[in-house]
Amino acid sequence: METPAKILLVEDSPSLVRTYVAQLEKGGHVVETAGTISEAQQKRAGSTPDCVLMDLQLPDGNGLDLLRSWNDLEIDLPVIVITANGSMSAAIDAMRAGAGDFLVKPFGAERLLTTVANAVDKARLARTVDRLVTTTPKAGVGEMIGSSKAMQAVYRTLEMSAASDASVFIQGESGTGKELAARALHKLSNRSKGPFVALNCGAMARDLLESELFGHIKGAFTGATSDRAGAAATADGGTLFLDEICEMDIELQTKLLRFIQLGEYRRVGEDKARVANIRFVCATNQHPEQAVRDGRFREDLFYRLHVLPVYMPPLRERAGDLAELADALLVKAVETEGSSVEGFTEDASAAIANHAWPGNVRELENTIRRLVVLCSGTQITADMVHAAIGQPAVAAPTSPRPDIPSSVAGDTPPVPQSYAAQDESRPLWEIERDAIEGTISRCEGNIQLAARKLEISPSTIYRKREAWERKVAS
Repeated sequence: METPAKILLVEDSPSLVRTYVAQLEKGGHVVETAGTISEAQQKRAGSTPDCVLMDLQLPDGNGLDLLRSWNDLEIDLPVIVITANGSMSAAIDAMRAGAGDFLVKPFGAERLLTTVANAVDKARLARTVDRLVTTTPKAGVGEMIGSSKAMQAVYRTLEMSAASDASVFIQGESGTGKELAARALHKLSNRSKGPFVALNCGAMARDLLESELFGHIKGAFTGATSDRAGAAATADGGTLFLDEICEMDIELQTKLLRFIQLGEYRRVGEDKARVANIRFVCATNQHPEQAVRDGRFREDLFYRLHVLPVYMPPLRERAGDLAELADALLVKAVETEGSSVEGFTEDASAAIANHAWPGNVRELENTIRRLVVLCSGTQITADMVHAAIGQPAVAAPTSPRPDIPSSVAGDTPPVPQSYAAQDESRPLWEIERDAIEGTISRCEGNIQLAARKLEISPSTIYRKREAWERKVAS
C-alpha cells in the first residue's frame, strides 16, 4: 500500500501487541494500541483511525459488542477481527456484525500486512466512489452503458482503480459485463498501450489451461510439436484477465499464486524461470468466500487477488438503464446486420421493461439482435418481443373469471396440476419440491426471481433439484 495508515490495535496480550506493532510499523503504518473496550472507545473518539485490528476476547467484554455499538452509531470503520484457531463461528459472527475481514491465529506478518492493506484500500476507495457518484453522472465507460447510480459506482471504482497496479476482483452474475469492465479498466490504466489478454479458466481442462496460461515447450506432452508462448508471456507489460477464476484447478492455483507473488513462471516441461510484468484482473459469477470455505479456492490466492473489488450489478438493480441499453443495443444490431429496423413500438418497449432478464445484458443483447434479424418491417412489436423471450403475448386486462381463483387470473400463469395437489401424507421433501416448483412455474421458469420470492439463493434451488432427481431415481 502506498500511503501509510493509522491503525488502532485492540489487544490485551503484551507479547502479541509488541509483535503486531513491530510488523505493522515495518510496513510503514502508524499504530495506536488499546487493551480494553473502554480504552478503544476513547482512542477512536480522540482520533479516527484508518483501520481497527481487534481481538474479540478482551478483559472488559467481547469485541463483538464494541463492533455492534459502532454500527448502531453508524461509525464507518474498516474492522479486522482476530480470532483463535478453531473459532471460525466467532469470525462469522463478527462479519455479520459488520467486520470487514478476520485473521485466524497464528498468522504471519505478510498475511497481517496484506489484510490491513486490503481493508484500508477498500475503505478509501469506497469513500472516494461515494463522493464522486454524487457528481455529474457518466453515460458509460468503455463499452458499458447506463446512467444508473449502480453503474456510476462501477465507473468510479474502475477509474480510481486504474491508477494502481493492485489486483482487481470483479464479481457479478453471468451476463453483467465483467469482461467489459476488465477491458475498460485496462484502457483507463497506464498499461493501456500494452496487451489485454483474456483467459476463461472454466472453459478448459487443467492441463490445457496450464499450457494456455504459462505456455509449453516442444515435447512437453503429446501433441506439443513446437514451443508455445502462453498468456503470461503475451500479457507482459499489460493486463491478464482471468475469467471464472473459481473454476481453476486447485493445483494450478498454487502455480498461479507463485506467479503473482514472484512475477515468475515456468512453461510446461521447462525448468527455466521466466519473468513477466502483469496486472491481474479476475472475475467470477460465484461467491469466492464460499469457494474458499468449500476448499475449491485457495484462501491465500483469494487474498492476493481480492485487493480492489468491483461489483457488477444485475439488470434488476440498474433502475432506469434498461431502456437506454435496449436503444443502444438496437443501434448496434442494426449496424451489424445492415437492417432497416428503426425502433421499438411503445408496447414493445413495455414488454422489454417488464421482462426479468435473468441473463442480464448478454440476454438482452442476444434477444435484440435476434429481433433485428427476424423483423421484416421497420418497427419491433410487443408480439415479436414475447416470441423472442419465449413468453405468450399478454392480452389486455380483463375481469377475472369467477371460476378461476384470483391468484392465477390475469398475467400470472397457474401452478401446473402436478404441483397443485397437496397430499399431507406425502414425504416432506415432495411437499417442499412442489412448493418450490410451483413458485418457479409462477415466475415463468425464472430461477432468480423464484429464489427471491422464496427468500433462498438460486444455488439452493439447483442443489435441491439434484437431490430430488436422486430420490426419484432411487
